[in-house]
Amino acid sequence: MSPQARKNWVTAALLAPAGIWLFFFLVLPFGAILVFSLGERAAAGGYQPALTLDNYLNLPARGAAFLNTLVLAPVGAAACLALAYPAAWFLALRVPERHRLLLVSMMIVPFWTSMLVRTYAWMYLLGARGIPHLFELIGIENLRLINTPGAVLLGIVYGYLPLMIMPIYVSLEKLDRRLLEASADLGARPVATFLSVTLPLSMPGVMTGVALVSILLLGEYLVPQMLGGGKVYFIGNALVDLFLQSRNWPFGSAIAVALVVGVVCVLLVTMRIAWKVAGTRQMDLV
Repeated sequence: MSPQARKNWVTAALLAPAGIWLFFFLVLPFGAILVFSLGERAAAGGYQPALTLDNYLNLPARGAAFLNTLVLAPVGAAACLALAYPAAWFLALRVPERHRLLLVSMMIVPFWTSMLVRTYAWMYLLGARGIPHLFELIGIENLRLINTPGAVLLGIVYGYLPLMIMPIYVSLEKLDRRLLEASADLGARPVATFLSVTLPLSMPGVMTGVALVSILLLGEYLVPQMLGGGKVYFIGNALVDLFLQSRNWPFGSAIAVALVVGVVCVLLVTMRIAWKVAGTRQMDLV
């Protein structure tokens, strides 16, 4: 056996466990959902074998859920990014190294508590006895915060902000400080240094955070259910309704397939644009 063939076999052996795991826990479930989406709802609910595209043609029936998800999920991810980048930049480049671990640990502490409990806390704060009651004391009445898109957006940012901060922080923490010093020595202003050096080199962390938060938000169920009160409907809520309540598995599967296809397309386009921007910035620096 040639050295190249031996190397290929070793590579295949190393990749086999991950490949088998992905096949059984990703490819097969998605294949089952795809088959379900082409079937029909049985008389008693569930799946009945068939070959039809009616479920895909009926997707506009859940247009409100798609619209809410495709609007609030990107807005929530953008809000997380706008808050996370300055926080990660401060932690990585301005906080002394001996204090970073403590601050990063404090940032992760909320994850030790259930998301359900934290969302319940926001339900109380945004409810009639919370923040609106405080506004009533100063003469502002009938302020409604709960069961609104704003409440859902607030819950999204609160719940997913640490997930956005961490990859950006890791990317910035590994940044070579000598590049920043060289840029300053060459006469670049702080803003120019940030746009030409810091931002392009941190783009992998930015894209990781955006992709991670966006994917999770597109399937979010808990925050819209509790802070939206059923009035702000996400695709995740529609899937729960179709699979567990109305038991229309084929229609729910069609929605799931459409969501997966849309997510893949959006992420591919977004990452391509981001990497192109990062490459252009690095070429300008050189």
